[in-house]
Amino acid sequence: MTGKGGNQAAAAGTGAGRVKAASHHRPKYVSAHGVQSLSVHASHVSRAAELVVPKSVMKEYVPGTSPYKALDRMPGVSFTSTDPFGIDSFGANLYVRGFFMNQLGVTLDGIPLNDQTYQSVNGLSLASAIIPDDIGSMTMSQGGGGVDVPSTNTLGGTIRFTSSDPSDRLGGKVSQAFGSYGSYRTYARFDSGRLNDSGTKFYTSYARTDEGMWEEKGDQFLQQVNAKLVQPLGERSRVSAFFDWTDLQQQNYPDLSLGMINNLGWRVPHLYPDYGKAYQWAQQCNNSPNNFMAYPGSNGQVNACQMPYYDGGQHETNFLGGLNLDLALTDHLTWHTTAYGHAQSGNYSYTAAASAASEDPDLQVATPNGVPLYQEVWKNSQQRFGINSSLDYRWRHHRINTGVWYENNNQTAGLYNYLEPELGAGAPVKAVGPYNVYGPADRVYNFRWRTNVVQTHLQDTYTILKGLTLTAGFRSLISQTSGGGHENDDSWAALDAGGLPSGSLHATGAFLPHFNLDWRLNRQNEFYIDVSKNMRAYEVSGTGVANSLFSVPNQQEFLRQKAQTKPARAWTYMGGYRFTSSIVQLDATVYHSTLMHELLAGARGTMFNPISEEFDFGRISMTGANGSVSVRPLPGLIITNTLSYNKGTYDRDVTSSAGNYYPLKGKNIVNYPAWMYKASIAYTWRGLNAHFDANYFGRRYYSFMNDTSIGSYWLANTGVTYTFRKLAGVRDLTVSFNVYNLFNNRYIAMMGENNNPPVGDYQSLERGATREYFGTISAAF
Repeated sequence: MTGKGGNQAAAAGTGAGRVKAASHHRPKYVSAHGVQSLSVHASHVSRAAELVVPKSVMKEYVPGTSPYKALDRMPGVSFTSTDPFGIDSFGANLYVRGFFMNQLGVTLDGIPLNDQTYQSVNGLSLASAIIPDDIGSMTMSQGGGGVDVPSTNTLGGTIRFTSSDPSDRLGGKVSQAFGSYGSYRTYARFDSGRLNDSGTKFYTSYARTDEGMWEEKGDQFLQQVNAKLVQPLGERSRVSAFFDWTDLQQQNYPDLSLGMINNLGWRVPHLYPDYGKAYQWAQQCNNSPNNFMAYPGSNGQVNACQMPYYDGGQHETNFLGGLNLDLALTDHLTWHTTAYGHAQSGNYSYTAAASAASEDPDLQVATPNGVPLYQEVWKNSQQRFGINSSLDYRWRHHRINTGVWYENNNQTAGLYNYLEPELGAGAPVKAVGPYNVYGPADRVYNFRWRTNVVQTHLQDTYTILKGLTLTAGFRSLISQTSGGGHENDDSWAALDAGGLPSGSLHATGAFLPHFNLDWRLNRQNEFYIDVSKNMRAYEVSGTGVANSLFSVPNQQEFLRQKAQTKPARAWTYMGGYRFTSSIVQLDATVYHSTLMHELLAGARGTMFNPISEEFDFGRISMTGANGSVSVRPLPGLIITNTLSYNKGTYDRDVTSSAGNYYPLKGKNIVNYPAWMYKASIAYTWRGLNAHFDANYFGRRYYSFMNDTSIGSYWLANTGVTYTFRKLAGVRDLTVSFNVYNLFNNRYIAMMGENNNPPVGDYQSLERGATREYFGTISAAF
């Protein structure tokens, strides 16, 4: 495991509605230049380019599974992960029509979750934002994104999640799941029911997920508390409050390269818990950096400085709270306001070799106690506060919506080194802490920033004729970040060139339009067109972490790049057709997206001696088509097939920030398959539900020059559930059995978490989870 998944090369939507571095050391050069299918009934469509995923779809998965797994059934969506639940943020990998998860606008109850990637200081992973059992609805756009969605990330569309409301009836629910490798998951919820005549009600819930790692070494732990209060105000108004607390402590799987997988075998682990073996390998790296050895449990040899050593992990705590006020001021005017706060503290660690023999002085680390290992820890934090308020006015054939969103975020990111013990002198430092067991940290650097965001929007939904609706609007976005290097080691080489990067960045989009035309010809046929322009604010990350202007090695380079760089923008054009009947549901779309001035980093060399270089691709084009058809040939039986195609290419040759020329024009975008096919079959009879789904993912290119790639693969899952409506006084007693990765196929889940290589190979791949079995029993009271 290395740094943040900052280089998810993608190329290139949608509406909201009411209701660790490139390596673990500073690079030599870094520059920042019921059973339901997902084919949706018309009644589930909130806007022509928006699709609502019913909560019943989530019930086919093991409780606690990431909702992104359900979205993965939709055409054009790719979600894979290193763990079967999909909650490991370092190994999670979500794309929608070629846009990565840090290019999508994601909200929960109107609260912007922003950047979904690992180690972000400008957002919150969905897995840490809400317990999946407490999600009431989720909506994904097929176009470019609604102007009323509060987000600094929206380039390729939006995904909106809404928490479920408390029940009107006193009760609760408990569930217990058990799975392979000692995994288990517990969930309990209490609903107060209506407490008085005004309708006051609340719920509180707790979930604990403990995943055993399929390498059979290590543990991934997540516990959460959710609570929600709803207070009706008359018949048409209400106020609600939502709270989430999350404690995540996870060991992570190691980063690998294609060469390592091919030469050493599929199950290449960290050396945890064999500290003695890790110690020996680190000594070999220190004394003989070019020595090749047989790695334990492998079938080949590798450079002593290239392998993962002891372990790596993350320990993250989050507090999230939101207050929603929905007021009907008149029969035609409503006012919606969301106020929220989010506090996060995270430690992201890795056991590294003290490579005093390195030829690069920036990578030479000599520990005071002479131990050849030390624990690198990135300490990140953020405190976000914001308010989003809008007015909605209905007048004749118009629905006019206007509003403003403001957010303030105080962010820090620092790198600290901690001592490991000599052999026999104590237990090694845990990947999830505490870290100061053998003395205080050696601070390498620390950054501090303050980011302020203001977004305003105005849109009109005009019913031209019965069944013909035009939505037209725009948003204006201003994001300003100021700060930079705050504390650093006097020996840090960046001081030689004027210190660490510091200053301010402004991303401004005064007119970001969105147009949507929806023509419901009749109850069965619908046509729609969606056009939008979006902008993403600058990413904020510390030195050595890719895709940020603050990742450059010194102040001089920061100022040079700042003068040349523009925030990324994207145009998306989409057209679609939907047919709905009692037997067949069909949805087909075609789209074209143009992404301009996306900053992405490439990496080459080894994980402990990397050379990073930044690319401004100038222009990336994607043209594609998605289609889905769902058939109900018999009562209770649903068969769904989806097919998607995406032709994504880089539109120009580039010279990287390191001065290297790459003829990229016409090369395919990395990490996202051109072809995906998905099939599912589900059958329901009385309380019984059985399902099977199989997904095909085509070839994905790994290097920007397309000379390395990951082959195609199939991934299948199956499960059966039976619900006893009433048994021994218990309501809805449910038992289920699920199999993940039914055929135990080997596949790469995450690609480019430490940047993609410009050419050839690099340690930036994460393997997907093996076949695992889960049994669950749950009851509602």
